[in-house]
Amino acid sequence: MNDVVVVGAGIAGITAALDIANHGIFVHLIEREPSIGGHMAMLDKTFPTNDCSMCILSPKMVDVSRHERITVYTTTEVTSITGSAGNFTVIAQRHPRYIDMERCTGCGDCIDVCPVEVYNMFDAGLGVRKAIYKPHKQVVPDCVVRDIKHCIDCGLCYDICGTGAVLHDDEDQVEILEIPATAVVITTGYDLYDAGEKKRYGYLRIPDVITSIEFERMINASGPTGGELRRLSDGNIPESIVFIQCVGSRDMTESGNAYCSCVCCMYAIKNAILIKEKYPDTEVIILYMDIRAYGKGYEEYYQRAVTIGIRFIRALAGDLYEVDHSICIRIEDTETGDMEILKPQLVILSVAIQPTSDAGEIAKRFGIASDDYGFFLSLHEKTGIVQTSVPGIFIAGTCRAPKDIPDTVAEGGAAAMQAVIETLQAGH
Repeated sequence: MNDVVVVGAGIAGITAALDIANHGIFVHLIEREPSIGGHMAMLDKTFPTNDCSMCILSPKMVDVSRHERITVYTTTEVTSITGSAGNFTVIAQRHPRYIDMERCTGCGDCIDVCPVEVYNMFDAGLGVRKAIYKPHKQVVPDCVVRDIKHCIDCGLCYDICGTGAVLHDDEDQVEILEIPATAVVITTGYDLYDAGEKKRYGYLRIPDVITSIEFERMINASGPTGGELRRLSDGNIPESIVFIQCVGSRDMTESGNAYCSCVCCMYAIKNAILIKEKYPDTEVIILYMDIRAYGKGYEEYYQRAVTIGIRFIRALAGDLYEVDHSICIRIEDTETGDMEILKPQLVILSVAIQPTSDAGEIAKRFGIASDDYGFFLSLHEKTGIVQTSVPGIFIAGTCRAPKDIPDTVAEGGAAAMQAVIETLQAGH
């Protein structure tokens, strides 16, 4: 059977799966989360066009779910890949979601009656979800998942479900899948740097210091505040906001990440523009090391931000401290030499992209190489970007290196074409 396995169902994996399937090849798309979509589903807008993120992503998610040549596996992890190009065996473990997916209609009645609330990590911990839940409203597949860790087994969800889709603990077990494949595409994505490691910024100690992904969920209309920007300390709209760049990147002293995280400048500019559009009287300052606006339309986007009144200061922020419940940041403008103390009401840390916490284990499990930071290593940085040291296994997206959505999509397509070529050669 000439099938291809795609591991990871963010925008890179979705792109790769659709491109491969549209060439008449059957694809097994494996995702360990309850829904496909990845980090892009968490975002409000995309730069430099400010298009709605889910307006781009959601149709592709639906296309994947409806494609006759794509089988989607959620809550599933690949445990091993054996064999060689044209003849791989992929072993995966499907974790139970305690829901009969064929019976579940996604109506949400069980969510309404569930009495348990826990932090919703899809909302970056700002909002809450139930013990039986959907990560967000546009999930694919459109069915709930029961969090057995937090479920108190009150029985309300069993009683309310008209189709009997909610399963008891002993009715859904771990399933081992064995999938033959001619090629494998790995698109396992990234984690965000833990801002708590930068002690001087006071993250989690100062309530109104938040990360960029927390801001993304806050400004999103489907987020925990309904798109309203709020201070966590008192719920008020902040009148002054400071972005601090390069938190966890271009830094050898604390994070050890010497690389540029590629997207931080642009997503900070995007978020600053969104603030000024929604709250034009709010003062917005971006503290930067260098503005890296390298993509098509990015420099113009930066100039637009300057034009609408966003202030850019080339400075590294020192320790953040509170005086009378106000945040104080002492800076030196390295272009003018002027010293200044900023007193913003909200601070947003532009955190870096870094390898997933289990990237090293994944690389070992799949037999591929990693670079010094833990990103998966390309066979050649110029002529074999999506190829790995193992023929027939390809990589794409942010598991390989930090990059923006357009570059991630382009790499997903490139990896797909390599997998198609491998499959066609195996067929002959």
